[in-house]
Amino acid sequence: VAIKQVSLGKQPQKELIVNELLVARDNKHPNIVNYLDSYLVGDKLWIIMEYMDGGPLSSVIKEVHTAEGEMAAICRE
Repeated sequence: VAIKQVSLGKQPQKELIVNELLVARDNKHPNIVNYLDSYLVGDKLWIIMEYMDGGPLSSVIKEVHTAEGEMAAICRE
């Protein structure tokens, strides 16, 4: 699993986080890193997700050159 820690004290609109978790909880797809559970630990929200080998897509995009067609296929999926 992967654990994302969100500091709730620094979030101006906490209801957006709650809405995002509700949507993630109710929607599963093989092409999306799925939400598993969440916990409130002190002032931090721990979001438990499936582990994605290779890191986040944002890191891959910064380090790997992709052609326009390849990027379109990634976005479509």
